[in-house]
Amino acid sequence: MKKIIFGIGGMHCASCVLLNEQAIKSVPGVKDAAVNFAMRNASVEFDETKTDEHAIHAAVEQGGYKVETGDGPMQHEHAKREMKEVKSNAVWAVLLAAATAALAMAGIRFGITFWGRDGSLFAQMVLSAVVLFWFGREFHIGMLKKLSRFQADMDTLVSVGTLAAFAFSVYGLISGGMDLYFETGAVVTALILLGRYFEAKSRGSAGAAIEKLMQLGAKTAHIVHGDHEMEMPIADVEIGDIVRIRPGEKIPVDGVIIKGSTSIDESMLTGESMPVEKSTGAEVFGATLNISGSFDLEAKKVGNDTVLAQIVKMVSEAQTQKAPIERLADRISSVFVPIVLAIALATFAAWFLITRDIAQSITAAVAVLVVACPCALGLATPTAVMVGTGEGARRGVLIKNGSSLEKGKAIDVVVFDKTGTLTEGKPKVASVMPVQGISEDELLAAAGGLEMLSEHPLARAVVERAALAARSLPHVAEFKNIPGKGAEAVADGERVLVGSVRLAEERGIVMKEAEAEIRRLAGAAQTILVVVRENKLMGLIGVADTVKPDAKEAIGALKKEKVKTAMITGDNEAVASAVAKTLGIDTVIAHVLPQDKAAEIKKLQAQGLKVAFVGDGINDAPALVQADLGIAIGTGTDIAIESGDIVLVKGSPLKVVEAIGLARRTFRTIRQNLFWAFFYNIAAIPLAAFGFLNPMIAGAAMAASSVSVVGNSLRIKNSKKQYN
Repeated sequence: MKKIIFGIGGMHCASCVLLNEQAIKSVPGVKDAAVNFAMRNASVEFDETKTDEHAIHAAVEQGGYKVETGDGPMQHEHAKREMKEVKSNAVWAVLLAAATAALAMAGIRFGITFWGRDGSLFAQMVLSAVVLFWFGREFHIGMLKKLSRFQADMDTLVSVGTLAAFAFSVYGLISGGMDLYFETGAVVTALILLGRYFEAKSRGSAGAAIEKLMQLGAKTAHIVHGDHEMEMPIADVEIGDIVRIRPGEKIPVDGVIIKGSTSIDESMLTGESMPVEKSTGAEVFGATLNISGSFDLEAKKVGNDTVLAQIVKMVSEAQTQKAPIERLADRISSVFVPIVLAIALATFAAWFLITRDIAQSITAAVAVLVVACPCALGLATPTAVMVGTGEGARRGVLIKNGSSLEKGKAIDVVVFDKTGTLTEGKPKVASVMPVQGISEDELLAAAGGLEMLSEHPLARAVVERAALAARSLPHVAEFKNIPGKGAEAVADGERVLVGSVRLAEERGIVMKEAEAEIRRLAGAAQTILVVVRENKLMGLIGVADTVKPDAKEAIGALKKEKVKTAMITGDNEAVASAVAKTLGIDTVIAHVLPQDKAAEIKKLQAQGLKVAFVGDGINDAPALVQADLGIAIGTGTDIAIESGDIVLVKGSPLKVVEAIGLARRTFRTIRQNLFWAFFYNIAAIPLAAFGFLNPMIAGAAMAASSVSVVGNSLRIKNSKKQYN
């Protein structure tokens, strides 16, 4: 299977979306297709053994639309050219339509007659024809192409409406009739073109996030070869190159500092304005800004593998994919245009039967056709998703798709993994408690020798402390990891066990003399490691993990939003409860093995709760997938990030609150947009049918409805509230 994204030119409404999706899905081998009206593009997944990109593009072009290929910058150029063309057409159409309306409404006469009619009437016809058939030609070309395939869309409504008014006026001019409506078709066309220009301009603001992200990267890099330094384009930098960064320069690629130290502004990634101190061995990311020191880095990720490139890709894909609620608009759009055509015919027939006035009948029917164009309906969801995902990227909250926004609006409880999410994930040894006859150094050496072979964060803390004891560690053999409990091995010929209190109890280790210390350490929120040699207790090691400074504020903010909180951990009940009490967390789920986290999430869901899970480790991936909304900490492992619906670039618990708040605001905006789009059509069509809206006012109202939907979506970006 292959996935491609390409631009589509010539789309004007929600009906265009449906027609293109149907055309693409009709190609054998296409698994799925999603067309985005606001982004003017299509995302297609297909089987390369059954079809190719050429066949998919041909299906779009047969429907009368233009395929626009190329990467992000080229797509941006397409959009700029389209904007320029739309603006030119709108300006000229407005000028000529205004001249037509002035001649008609002011009753201006030239005093020169042709075939018994004043020349001003022929001038109106010519001006109107230029507006309709040149500047508004795309409506009629589109209508004819759809007609050849027995389809209809917005082009059909505008074309039929304006042509009907023009044809009736030409007939009246030739036959000597007094009811001429040349200005109607011209003004309606001009207003729709003007509305399209405003809509395109607003849409550009909504989609500015991607453009700004692409512009963030550095253009060149200073590569160091021995004593020499040379400047080269960013595209030529390779993995392993040594890059020199000076104060005030943007970092060109992702890498690791190998010489020097500095402070770096990472706000473009994390949304946080405070500079981050970096020294040798620290990771740095492309497009972030070096503030103070000069340093050398070794390039680790270049081109499309950098964090910036991955963010751009993720946001682009999120904006292309449909939110589930958008399917509702699609279903309505699929039957909307035929229904409107039927209503327009019925309006014409009713007016003619009642009044016997063909001019009045045509005017009412044209007003119905023009006012009903479903542009606002097609823009309602994708523009809000564009703004929401773009604003999220700016704040370091990467939303993978529209459905994630919909999931986020109804969360009942947020479950946090403890280590690395609520805590720093860098535990330190806080207590060393040897039993009588055993020294601290001896206890640390036995534990450190065994833990040297473990990758667990607690093990690394023990090894660091053992190294400080400056004692040589024993030779270890037959190492065996006991998942979620500890490890055992043979150290200098003696069997050593290091693990949880539960593991020691399961092995039948006598710990009566340490019971009071176990209770004390647990009450102090320290994780207890029991060290056993040859089935005899050597002592206890207490390890503490510092709570993140903004964790308590995040829990408080969630409670204000009526969202419950829970913490899941492999720690014992006492340690977990101590951390939870400090932070104000509602529910503690302790003694949970890594493989059982998903099962605990499922238990909460069985109670009818919508659950968000926040985690950062490989063992969190099943829980992230099981949860209604998976939120992965971006500082965590790749597999966790892949499993999450939302990725937080910075591992701050406050970003969880921000993500849920952004999802709620965006979905609320989508519902507002859909309501007003539906309400507009429900209210406007009857008004037009009963003669309360003339075609020119209808055209202005239709254009205004589209612009208002985009404007409402832009309010997401301008919101001052951080959390809701």
